Amino acid sequence: MAKCEICGKGQSFGIQVSHSHRRSNRVWKPNIKKVKMDINGVTKRRNVCTNCIRSSKKTV
Repeated sequence: MAKCEICGKGQSFGIQVSHSHRRSNRVWKPNIKKVKMDINGVTKRRNVCTNCIRSSKKTV
C-alpha cells in the first residue's frame, strides 16, 4: 500500500464492531493520488494524500 510522501500517512488498523457487537479486523486506507509536483524545478510524480493536496502543500 502506498504512503503519502509528504505527511507519511498510511494504513491504519482497528476493529469493526457490528450492531450485534461482533468484532472483526478492518483496515482504513488513506485516499492517495498520484500527482505531478515541481521539486527544485523538476516535475516528478509523487503519491500524495488528498488532505495534503487540499492544504496546498504541493506546487503544480
